[in-house]
Amino acid sequence: MFNRITPVPAAGTSSTLPTTSRRAFGRHLGLSAAGLALGGCSASEPPADSTPAEAAVDPGFVPAQDAASQAAVTPDAALALLTDGNARFVAGTPARRDYSAQIRATAAGQYPFAVVLACIDSRVPIETVFDQGIGDIFAARVAGNIVNTELLGSMEFACRLAGSKLVVVLGHTSCGAVKGAISSARLGNLTQLVQKIDPAVEAIEGERDVDNADYVDGVAEENVRMVMAEIRRESSVLATMEEEREIRIVGAMYDVSTGVVRFI
Repeated sequence: MFNRITPVPAAGTSSTLPTTSRRAFGRHLGLSAAGLALGGCSASEPPADSTPAEAAVDPGFVPAQDAASQAAVTPDAALALLTDGNARFVAGTPARRDYSAQIRATAAGQYPFAVVLACIDSRVPIETVFDQGIGDIFAARVAGNIVNTELLGSMEFACRLAGSKLVVVLGHTSCGAVKGAISSARLGNLTQLVQKIDPAVEAIEGERDVDNADYVDGVAEENVRMVMAEIRRESSVLATMEEEREIRIVGAMYDVSTGVVRFI
């Protein structure tokens, strides 16, 4: 997994990108916005100055992230890529990807632009709901999207060493781990896990009933906020990077009934 460690450029540092890299990144950002709503359309003609190798790549497909495109992504742009991707997912118009080509392109290294900490819930496949391809994002999953030392270290690797620009804590509606905390579930190692969600349960007023959807979802959202605060408190690496605007740390809620991600 940790097959590439590249120094991350300092915030505000500019670099001259090769023409081919600029075109590839342009496809990333251009297709991430309105153009990707037409992701299923036929491929356009390659640019007139394309090299033979480039001409062989269908420009209608979203390319894999590379060092140049990752370096050019700002934290705000990374958030926009995920927002636009979820909009495509909800609309049923996913971007066109050649996964075989992306596998080949990422075999020697990875350049994800974001890391997403989410729940293990089977209804929330991270890359799918954000319409991202191979090598685009780091995906960390644990019941209740809680954080611990190992996950903090993973996120520090993703941002400081591997160049990601965004940390997303993604909760979701009707969360089983949250319901476990509400009902004080006790079962082996699960006991310690759900107890990490207890502060969110205590913070939200309402009828403490797992069948009370508004209460369950309110606790899930509060848990996201508390996990974000814990990341900043327990990781000086990530907190400093956020203060220096090298990354953003944001929260979000996924609605299992609609597929919509709402950033908070």
